[in-house]
Formats: sequence, structure tokens, C-alpha cells
Amino acid sequence: MSDEEHHFESKADAGASKTYPQQAGTIRKNGYIVIKARPCKVVEVSTSKTGKHGHAKCHFVGIDIFNGKKLEDIVPSSHNCDVPHVTRTDYQLIDISEDGFVSLLTENGNTKDDLKLPTDDNLLSQIKDGFADGKDLVVTVMCSMGEEQICALKDIGPK
Repeated sequence: MSDEEHHFESKADAGASKTYPQQAGTIRKNGYIVIKARPCKVVEVSTSKTGKHGHAKCHFVGIDIFNGKKLEDIVPSSHNCDVPHVTRTDYQLIDISEDGFVSLLTENGNTKDDLKLPTDDNLLSQIKDGFADGKDLVVTVMCSMGEEQICALKDIGPK
């Protein structure tokens, strides 16, 4: 055996699942849930009591966190639902290319060039206008179930 040290670049999701199970009865409004294989933010939860031997059912209404579509699901409250791991990361905006991709600066000084501009028109115009004005912009990227999208923008002053 040698005495030299081994260095591994660690990633937080080392083969980890994109979701984790949670009992349906414990999921609340403003939480997250997977409906029809899409990560959603819960906007409404209602619980119905059923007959003598039936299960109480939870009716979830969620908005897809990436495309804004409204999805619904009904699950027995004692059963498990999939809850997506949702992470938010801030990156500094370096450049916007003509084909709609952004170049972002990560915390460790590398660049991230695989993200497209958001589809939300309001956010899109704020990013383009702020970048054209030469402002220092920080974008918040939401990541869940293998998808990433710019979801917010912060202005940290002029360059």
C-alpha cells in the first residue's frame, strides 16, 4: 500500500434517486410531489374520508415547476408518494449566445454552458435587458429530476 492520498471529486448525487418516498397524508401545500412523472409544487391538498373500511384519500393539485402546467392526482393517504429532490443554485451570468444558451460562472470558477434562456417572457426580457445594460446579474437555477431551468434573477450592481 502506498502512502499517497487519493482525491475524488465528490458529487452530492452519487447515483442517488431523483425522488424519495413520503406518505401522502404528510405532504402539505407549498411542498413538492411527482405527478405523472413531473416534479410539481403542491398548490392545493384536500383529504376525503371514505366509507367504513376504505382509505382516506388525498387530492393533490400541483403546478409543474418547469413548464407551469396544472396536474392533479388522488392517492390514498396511507400510501407513499414520490417527492422530487429540488435544489436551487445561484450562478453569475457571463454571456448570452445568439442561439439562446447562457454562459454561467459556478462557485469554483468553472463555466456552465448547457442551460438555455428561460421560456417565461417576463424573466427572459429582464435577463436580456439587464445584460444589455451591463449589469452584474445572478441567476437562480432550479434543478430536479435531471432537468435544470433558470427560475429567478438578482441584480448585484453594475459591472
